[in-house]
Amino acid sequence: MSDFDQMGIVVDWLDACRKGDLRSLIDLYTDDASLECQCGSTHLYRGRSELEAYWGSRLGALSSAGFGLEDISPAPQGVELEYSIAGSLRIRASFGFSADGKISRTTCTPAPRNPMDCSAC
Repeated sequence: MSDFDQMGIVVDWLDACRKGDLRSLIDLYTDDASLECQCGSTHLYRGRSELEAYWGSRLGALSSAGFGLEDISPAPQGVELEYSIAGSLRIRASFGFSADGKISRTTCTPAPRNPMDCSAC
């Protein structure tokens, strides 16, 4: 059991995305965090500098389109989040945490359009 609010950290992550606040977003991660993006083809980013490069090239355009919270729930290994961009594109993200309350890993993939149809990924 952790002594920090994992779901609160993910809400802070979403708020930083909404504001386009790259510094606050990167500060939520451990120094050696990983992000595996499975949107399109699979890419793995490791460490804050690679995460900063990943988000730096995307965050401005995405934050102006608008991030929406669709679903958030605890998961066995952290938190699951489904968010939308521009009200239509849906992303499912999974977050894992370090013992000190930082995000240690994120995996993102397109969310199925119909929860019964997993082939939409």
